[in-house]
Amino acid sequence: MSHLFLSDEWIAAARGIRERHEANIPAIPATIRINVVAVGVPFGDGTVRAHIDTTDGGLSMDLGAIDNPDVTVTTDYETARHIFLMRDPQLGMQAFLAGKVRIDGAPDIGKLYDDNGMWFVSNVVGSTQP
Repeated sequence: MSHLFLSDEWIAAARGIRERHEANIPAIPATIRINVVAVGVPFGDGTVRAHIDTTDGGLSMDLGAIDNPDVTVTTDYETARHIFLMRDPQLGMQAFLAGKVRIDGAPDIGKLYDDNGMWFVSNVVGSTQP
C-alpha cells in the first residue's frame, strides 16, 4: 500500500521497515541532527516538520522538530519527496542552486558526503524508504 510521503502513515511504514531490517543495517558513522520543514504539503495544514537524527549510531526519522539541530532544511513538498525517494544527490544540489532548498545552520559538511558525494543520500536518506 502506498502512503503520502511524510504522512503519519508513511513515517510509521518507514519505521516498521527499518525495524524489520535493523539487524542488517550497518551503523551510521556520522552524527548529525537535521530538522526538515516541508511546505506545500497536500495534507494537514500544508507544512510538515520532521527530523533525522543519527547521534546514537542508528537512524531516527520522525515527525516533529528536535532541539538544537545541526541544520534545518526547508523546501517544498515535491522537492523533498524527489530528494528522499529518488536518492539523487545531484537533484538535491540542483534544487539548492535553484533556490528550492534553504539550509539554516552551519553543518559540518564532511558529515554529509563521502568521497563520492553520496554518503548522506545513500546511507541515511536511502534507508528511509517504505
